[in-house]
Amino acid sequence: MDDRRRLLLSLGMLCYPFLAAAGVNRYAHGSGLVVGYLLLVAVSACYLGIVIASIRSAWRVYWSLVAAMAVLAVLLAPLAREDVLILAAMIVPSTTARVGARTAAALVFLGAAACVVVPMVVPGWNAEASWYFAVAVVFTALLVHAFSRTATANQQLREAQAEVARLASEAERNRIARDLHDLLGHSLTAITVKSALARRLEPAAARAEMESVEQLARQALSDVRAAVSGYQDVTLAGELARGRELLRAAGVAADLPTAVDAVPPRRQELFGWVVREGVTNVVRHARAGRCTVELTASTVEVRDDGVGGPAGAGSGLDGLRARVAAAGGVLTAGPAQPRGWSLRVEAV
Repeated sequence: MDDRRRLLLSLGMLCYPFLAAAGVNRYAHGSGLVVGYLLLVAVSACYLGIVIASIRSAWRVYWSLVAAMAVLAVLLAPLAREDVLILAAMIVPSTTARVGARTAAALVFLGAAACVVVPMVVPGWNAEASWYFAVAVVFTALLVHAFSRTATANQQLREAQAEVARLASEAERNRIARDLHDLLGHSLTAITVKSALARRLEPAAARAEMESVEQLARQALSDVRAAVSGYQDVTLAGELARGRELLRAAGVAADLPTAVDAVPPRRQELFGWVVREGVTNVVRHARAGRCTVELTASTVEVRDDGVGGPAGAGSGLDGLRARVAAAGGVLTAGPAQPRGWSLRVEAV
């Protein structure tokens, strides 16, 4: 879009060669008239070439055309006399495109001053319109500068929007990956534990466990769909109930609270994610005999009496740490005393 606007602005700038043509028509005769018009056509072609070179960032061609346009203006001066100075309104802004602000201001000042002084010192030139030419140079330079600033700002805005879109897409991918790990890790761990348990039970009890596995598989499928759609129905009470069932199936004694009234509603979803990750890790890694979950209004802790060990950098723990940080909380994970492992989150 900016390239189209630049071309439209350039077409508007071609009014200056038409104004210079009035001088050719007034002062030139015969073959001089034809030569003058041909020079003006060449000036117009050079200016259009300058615009195209600017769009394509072909700066070597750009400056060559600026120099050619200046030479053509000098050749046109005997034929158009003072009216050739209107072409300075094209040449001067073109020379300020790739220079610093101070240099550009100096060039505009010199161009406007030349439009005033030259008609006064060249014999036969009319100095009455000199201020008109000087104003045209300054006005056009300001117009081109304003357009250039706007085009640059638009380009930066487009780049910023593209970067925001890229970051949003990356954040969404990370969210889906994190949610799938958290959701499926819990469900698949439960399915694995219950399937192993079913093999050791009598047919009637095994059937009940396999029905539970079926329900977990259906829930996992629903969780995947929810994660992809951006909605996760995670509640603290629900995760405590699921955790109790998972621990029972794994043969781990569960010391979990039966009420969540002490936790404010705004923190229950976050604490639900903590319970899910903590209980899943106990069943997967701890080889524990007991798992305890403690709740207060601002903290949740999942603790076991298993083998303990240093806090690893698994994707589940990293994802939970990101959730907690986004909520303004603090996550602490590591060996517990006298033995086992502890996952603790304090909400701020």
